[in-house]
Amino acid sequence: MEKLIKANGVDLCAETFGDPSDPPILLIGNTMLTWPDDLCERLAALRRFAVRYDQRDTGRSESHDPEAPRYTLRDLVADAAGVLDAFRLPIAHVAGFGVGGWIAQLLALGHPARVTTLTLIATRPTAPGPADADLPEHAPELMARFMKPPKVDWTDRESVVAFQVENARHMSGPSFDEAEVRAGVERIWDRTVITGADPGKAHRANQMGTVFAALDAGDRWRERLPEITAPTLVVHGEDDPFFPLGNGRALAAEIPAAELLVLPGTGNELPRRTWDMVVPALLRHTTG
Repeated sequence: MEKLIKANGVDLCAETFGDPSDPPILLIGNTMLTWPDDLCERLAALRRFAVRYDQRDTGRSESHDPEAPRYTLRDLVADAAGVLDAFRLPIAHVAGFGVGGWIAQLLALGHPARVTTLTLIATRPTAPGPADADLPEHAPELMARFMKPPKVDWTDRESVVAFQVENARHMSGPSFDEAEVRAGVERIWDRTVITGADPGKAHRANQMGTVFAALDAGDRWRERLPEITAPTLVVHGEDDPFFPLGNGRALAAEIPAAELLVLPGTGNELPRRTWDMVVPALLRHTTG
């Protein structure tokens, strides 16, 4: 069941799955719905205590102006540690998807005693902005769509759903389950709480994680990746157009003894069809 918790001095909406006596795994994404219900329930059935939460300015967590955030990327890392505190978890397995992977990396670097293992999915070792020269950038055709998007009314559910389904199609690999994606987009819309923020801004932040483009990301951390002591699993889509596979390969090469799992035919996504590969790998990684 969802509940509001106080983490790092802010109100965040969090939800748990499974038995609190099982090994805990903190799931970090943009909203908690980065990690679908069925995936969390599968982890719980396999004896993992899964914890997911909405970042600030998303879902049912504290929200102000996502296009002018009054916090930094490091504050979001402190939030993640605060979520562990709220559930009285001194240490946990940590998994981050996409922008959540930045938070997960920084949590492992800044709070190593709290991270049992680290799993990084569809992410990269650098913050928003131009990629390092040795890392592949976003696919040009994808950025062309983002820079000149089709007209969308961010205050209209039908308009947003249609737009986001097409965005997801461009972010996916060759297999695309429109019904699965549509259901996820609709659920994110329906959970978005407008509390003083402009509705359009709020829905953009929930659907696209736009707040991360406006955040002060602070100092680089890529050069510190060799300091990560948590056993690390890197999971990356073979056909990811947003953070192309070279980003995952760099993470796996620069974090000591990291394992790389490449998902064939997969983009910047974690669709149900990948779970039969991802869940067993995650269980192996978080065992022992």
